[in-house]
Amino acid sequence: MTTTVIIGGVAGGMSTATRLRRNDETRTIIVLEASGHVSFANCGLPYYVGGVIEERSALLLQTPKSLKTRFNIDVRVNTRAVRIDRATRTVITDTGEQILYDDLVLSPGATPFLPPIPGIERALTLRTVEDVDRIVATLEGAGASAGAGASSVAIIGGGFIGLEMAENLRHRGLNTTVVEAANQIMGPLDPEMAHLVQARLEEHGVTVRTNAQAAEITDAGVVLASGETVAADVVIAAIGVRPASELAKDAGLEVADNGGIVVDQQLRTSDPHIFALGDATLKPDLHTLEPVLVPLAQTANRHGRLVADVLVGREASIRPVLGTAIVGLFGLTAASTGWNERRARAAGRNVRVIHLHPADHAGYYPGATQLHMKLVVDANTDAILGAQIVGENGVDKRIDVIATAIRAGIHATDLADLELAYAPQFGSAKDPVNFAGFINDNIRRGERTVQWHELAGRMAKGALLIDVRTPTEHTSAPIPGAVNIPLDELRERHSEIADHEDVIVHCQVGLRGHNAASLLRNLGYDVANLDGGYLTWKHGTA
Repeated sequence: MTTTVIIGGVAGGMSTATRLRRNDETRTIIVLEASGHVSFANCGLPYYVGGVIEERSALLLQTPKSLKTRFNIDVRVNTRAVRIDRATRTVITDTGEQILYDDLVLSPGATPFLPPIPGIERALTLRTVEDVDRIVATLEGAGASAGAGASSVAIIGGGFIGLEMAENLRHRGLNTTVVEAANQIMGPLDPEMAHLVQARLEEHGVTVRTNAQAAEITDAGVVLASGETVAADVVIAAIGVRPASELAKDAGLEVADNGGIVVDQQLRTSDPHIFALGDATLKPDLHTLEPVLVPLAQTANRHGRLVADVLVGREASIRPVLGTAIVGLFGLTAASTGWNERRARAAGRNVRVIHLHPADHAGYYPGATQLHMKLVVDANTDAILGAQIVGENGVDKRIDVIATAIRAGIHATDLADLELAYAPQFGSAKDPVNFAGFINDNIRRGERTVQWHELAGRMAKGALLIDVRTPTEHTSAPIPGAVNIPLDELRERHSEIADHEDVIVHCQVGLRGHNAASLLRNLGYDVANLDGGYLTWKHGTA
């Protein structure tokens, strides 16, 4: 009888185990999980802290007993694998037990990164059910649940987990500060998009400190490199994660410098009898096929199913990854897929960037809200490199459409021709995704645009900036140095710009600017439109 041992019983590991049982009824399947719980909803942990998920039991999707009853899987919790003897195909546990395997699957996940600073042992982390129990108990011990005093929490790290924790700690009524070493929160977003998220956090009472390097943790809180102390009763480290690949490395398996376990297209490691998947492994990037770390649950679960198929002799192979992700914070949704502008430029791509700010559904139907969208395109090939969307409604379906388009190899211009569901309460006859395609097509055909971060340099070299909004709009929210010539007066007043070689037009979100640029080009002027208009410039320079 064939025996498969799986190390790690969450997400990818348990997906492997249950799919493998459905594929093979006779195989012995043993799952070793270091924590006390398997198949738990770790993405839901912050929401239990904030009371959004009221019952702790809701996080526990399966138990060793239920998995044994339904799938005949031998699940052993509180059991840590400490060594792999590849010569004898044996896993040794922390109790000294030796378990023989025919095939071994590594799904150890990732561990929170803890910077080597004094007092780091005071910080709490969030990765397991035990972690969330510890956080809740500590908060209650600090008097937070009883509302006693001005209880406060500092979160080191402004990524997805840190911001989800910030929201949920505010739900508990705690004074919450996010300490981020970089110049912005949410690294997958570009700065002008991340600004929208930071603004929403601050509107709801979260203090966000960027360019703030944690240097020490004391009883009083987090001491910054500047010497300032961020006062906090409790400190949570949410800086990021590192692959839990020590077991693989100690066994002599190939591990990259960044800690990712190296696997082939069937997720085999350098040992053909050992597979690896999930947060600990490298995956090929969609645009370059270079190995990258993408610690996302969807990918881990998909790869678990794939490994189970390979183990029974079915043809299967992994696909390159995009890293599509989404987060909700105080009613605002932020999502990204693929590369951001920063990464695309670092890779040396000739980049075309598009910003737009459409309504999530038809403006004449009640309840429409504004979306803020960014598309990053390879200008040489028209391939979509990535997208970012921030808004209150409709973000998830648009990011999923674009992620699917990237996967399918649909070019940016082709977004204009996607047939998407329309009724006024759900979208517009020209969906925001279609609009992104329209704008891309305009630029591809020669319309020139200027990005928000390029504007100051162009104006310093003598460019004339024309604001084509109404006088009221211009007066209430001007870009310094802009001259106001409303769009409806531009035909009669275009001679006012005749002496300027470099002319840039702008409006609020880019549409009237496009109309102005088209008009002036037809009159013989060489002009550029400020991409995304005043609103994108405002977000980027705030």
